[in-house]
Amino acid sequence: MAMNITFQIGALAGTPIQAESITSASTSSDSSAAAAAWKTPIPSIRCKIIKPEMLEQKSQPTSPCRSPILSGNNGIRPDLSVACRAFATETLEFMTLDESKAAEEEKMYKEGKTEKEKGVPVYVMMPLDSVTMGNTLNRKKAMNASLQALKSAGVEGLMVDVWWGLVERDAPGVYNWGGYTELLEMAKRHGLKVQAVMSFHQCGGNVGDSCTIPLPKWAVEEIDKDQDLAYTDQWGRRNYEYISLGCDTLPVLKGRTPVQCYSDFMRAFRDNFKHLLGDTIVEIQVGMGPAGELRYPSYPEQNGTWRFPGIGAFQCYDKYMLSSLKAAAEAAGKPEWGSTGPTDAGEYNNWPEDTQFFRKEGGGWTSPYGEFFLTWYSQMLLDHGERILSSAKATFENIGVKISVKIAGIHWHYGTRSHAPELTAGYYNTRFRDGYLPIARILARHGAIFNFTCIEMRDHEQPQDALCAPEKLVRQVALATREAGIPLAGENALPRYDEYAHEQILQASSLNIDESSDDKEMCAFTYLRMNPHLFQPDNWRRFVAFVKKMKEGKSADRCWEEVEREAEHFVHVSQPLVQEAAVALMH
Repeated sequence: MAMNITFQIGALAGTPIQAESITSASTSSDSSAAAAAWKTPIPSIRCKIIKPEMLEQKSQPTSPCRSPILSGNNGIRPDLSVACRAFATETLEFMTLDESKAAEEEKMYKEGKTEKEKGVPVYVMMPLDSVTMGNTLNRKKAMNASLQALKSAGVEGLMVDVWWGLVERDAPGVYNWGGYTELLEMAKRHGLKVQAVMSFHQCGGNVGDSCTIPLPKWAVEEIDKDQDLAYTDQWGRRNYEYISLGCDTLPVLKGRTPVQCYSDFMRAFRDNFKHLLGDTIVEIQVGMGPAGELRYPSYPEQNGTWRFPGIGAFQCYDKYMLSSLKAAAEAAGKPEWGSTGPTDAGEYNNWPEDTQFFRKEGGGWTSPYGEFFLTWYSQMLLDHGERILSSAKATFENIGVKISVKIAGIHWHYGTRSHAPELTAGYYNTRFRDGYLPIARILARHGAIFNFTCIEMRDHEQPQDALCAPEKLVRQVALATREAGIPLAGENALPRYDEYAHEQILQASSLNIDESSDDKEMCAFTYLRMNPHLFQPDNWRRFVAFVKKMKEGKSADRCWEEVEREAEHFVHVSQPLVQEAAVALMH
């Protein structure tokens, strides 16, 4: 039975999906401008008058009868040959790039330059369960059809979680790359680049986690034997999402340190996929904590422990972290500060003013003890990042890939003085102190990209009683990366399919911070996430237009209406053809 692309892609979730458009609950029809954190983007109102002699000369579509793809006896079924020829003819117009230009853009991206020829490349995150627990590629036919659709829409590439808990699941040093080999080779065949995430964390328990992939069995066995290997809060709750950074350099994992395990994994990945590095695989994002982010697991959703917009809780109560705290207090001449973390910092779902430690007037965070503790707590996180970055740089140096690190967009209570949720996560960022510049400087030392979330959010969309300010937070991070001289990349924190969110991403990625922004833009944007909803007709139409606008960039010579018309035409001519291609894949 013939299946259209919606139902073909619906196989990705294992369930059929409705044909109507899904609109995010957070979509706003309000067209009013958000708080002024950015300059008004100029491209949205600029058109270029093109003289007849300046018109772009596009190559004519290849005739089906002359197509090297379709000519001869190549085994294509007669009943699908017309659709396949049409697909090859139409998509060639959209997929062909000047080779020298593409090579130059790729070179600039690899070098981490912020001054690219044109626009911001868009990557798309793959489903979390793209590789099965049996180390095979999940829903192979649907995946192939999806990648074909993404490539035809102008997407630059994919972001793929390479799960430690899958690849090295059964025994230390024994790696099974099976499903990833299939997926990366498939990406190569479709001409898609890959951002590979070294996912040393557990999948499950965070926003958007649709499946559960624990840490390797042998690592979990070691944590079960010594639960202080897990992050621990002041009430004794253990968190198995990621191994506590307090034991980074101790041989607690069957004779290896956690950092050695991460290093060995990255080297094994490099050696196994060396033929794809620098060509298909262009970026390695190094996981450094829960959800792959450089942070503490201070706001775990699992079992209802934390709910937005709670302040979270410090995660420094395993014996390894407390041992470090004790040593730091003694070195500071204040041994009495080394026995425990703050005892008056409230609970996960408190607000800053509910607590003695975080309140704005006379809060403990401003006291000598508070400054000592927060400095130690945040420095432990920075040292953790530095250790893993050093290993990643040594592993992937001079082979044509960039290293990136993901930082969480903790925007709630940003408008308070203490910024409590950022402090519990390990970012020593307050109204009086920049917590992101130290992170950016560490990344700069290793030539890494600063990848930041919540790019799609606007201040007024968030609960104002919690003083949420994602736009202001993104602006602060953009300024920090500019001062450190490193590229900034972005992600959306939550799934959004509406034009309002797309417009915010376009604005944020243009890095219009102030008058000295010039033509700087984000080096890349990764869209969360490929799923059945993305391929529903209205969402797909908006997504294609969004990708084209991102590629135009803020130096665009065409007005958005022209870009939108081109996108509409593409969607019109490609939708039935992609459907036919999906049918062909089913046989």
